[in-house]
Amino acid sequence: QVQLVESGGGVVQAGGSLRLSCAASERTFSSYDMGWFRQAPGKERREFVTAINWSGGSTYYVDSVKGRFTISRDNAKRTVYLQMNSLKPEDTAVYYCAADPKRITITRPSYDINYWGKGTLVTVSS
Repeated sequence: QVQLVESGGGVVQAGGSLRLSCAASERTFSSYDMGWFRQAPGKERREFVTAINWSGGSTYYVDSVKGRFTISRDNAKRTVYLQMNSLKPEDTAVYYCAADPKRITITRPSYDINYWGKGTLVTVSS
């Protein structure tokens, strides 16, 4: 069982930056693909934001965050990061860390992913 704990959320003005972290309990963390999803207020669906493969060699982003967000991982620290720059009010959401032994992609439904953190709230004020 993989336990994931997110941190780094908060309130920021539009144009600002935040860095989210997700620490994993699993010793085999380096064998898992990792991703970030978000769920905006009032929305039922959890939206794919970005993912990174086990080695860090491949990354994927939803179009709306390309050029602004960067995912990275440190396998020695069992941690994945999400650097968010040029934040917009529409980025306001609860951000969830996800882990899976199989590839996490934009087309893979969130209900199919095995492990989730409890989420961290990001609020971007205009």
